[in-house]
Amino acid sequence: MTATSQVETVVDDLDHARHRGRTLLLGGGLLLALVCTLLVAAGLGPVSVPPGTVARIIGHHTVGRPVTPDWTTAQDSIVWLVRVPRVLLGALVGAALAVTGAVLQTIVRNVLADPHILGVTSGASTGAAVYLLFGVSAAATSAALAASAFLGALVATVLLFAISRINGQLTSLRLLLGGVTIGYIFSAATSFLIFASDRPEGARTVLFWLLGSLAPAAWSSVATTVAVAACALLAVLLMAPRLDALAAGDDTARTLGFAPNRVRLVALLVVALAVGAVVAVAGAIGFVGLIVPHVARLCVGGTHRHLLLVSALLGALFLVLADVGARTVFAPRELPIGIVTAAVGAPLLLLLIRRSRAS
Repeated sequence: MTATSQVETVVDDLDHARHRGRTLLLGGGLLLALVCTLLVAAGLGPVSVPPGTVARIIGHHTVGRPVTPDWTTAQDSIVWLVRVPRVLLGALVGAALAVTGAVLQTIVRNVLADPHILGVTSGASTGAAVYLLFGVSAAATSAALAASAFLGALVATVLLFAISRINGQLTSLRLLLGGVTIGYIFSAATSFLIFASDRPEGARTVLFWLLGSLAPAAWSSVATTVAVAACALLAVLLMAPRLDALAAGDDTARTLGFAPNRVRLVALLVVALAVGAVVAVAGAIGFVGLIVPHVARLCVGGTHRHLLLVSALLGALFLVLADVGARTVFAPRELPIGIVTAAVGAPLLLLLIRRSRAS
């Protein structure tokens, strides 16, 4: 190794260590901000509860400290049974949407890709609509609804691959165009199901899924989403080197020993699992998977081991804050959370586009 090569190696190592240190610092700050936001958000509502009281209620139910409550029974029920599941679900949904958005933008190599644009959310919404409108029981269980939404997302994913491979090799452009097509198909299917149903209450419930809300949050839905989100995040973190290679191009991925189409297939299956679970518990929430990965890349770059973790934290923080706005801006009425994410995400997207053009 020449002296020049040794110097370049040392510089690369120093740059990598500096980048990793910045990611750890940012991640720690975001995690602290998320914890504080969760405590404050769990106390906001028609009945306000101070963050210190919220922390004591959570400690009482989780670790048994303090032993003797110094709060009312009503405060305990409101915080522990209603608001804590809601803010935790918001954090999990935001993290899952942000991570899946980052993965989709990589596998199609297009910064405008997200679960909505690729039709995965539309497929999950149609799956949920089938169960809500034509299920055997009028009372939807979270497990059956999640399974139906996942099947819808999986069908959309399979159709996406089938359309994208017609008369040619699977490419990023074909995936993007196929996703737009799939989205229109499933959106039309959902509208037809609502039209064909003779259950007005079921139609209103489906419209709720299409607008998105965290209002039905319960500990059962939180447990399901925790399991799915944890599995999805672990899977994509293990795929981080493959996603880095795919982001550099199919030829580079093959040179490094990875099969691009196989990586895309596995990644899309993980996305379908995560999006199906998210749509089942919170409906179709837009802009999180589109905007948050952009902000994360500006902060830590495109290395997926860093990008995915920061995206998860940013997505969780963003959706918890959006939910606070949804239930407080027009209190006592509650806005669908999708309206809030669109109101914040659209101007932010325009700002990012303007910045990218200026650079």
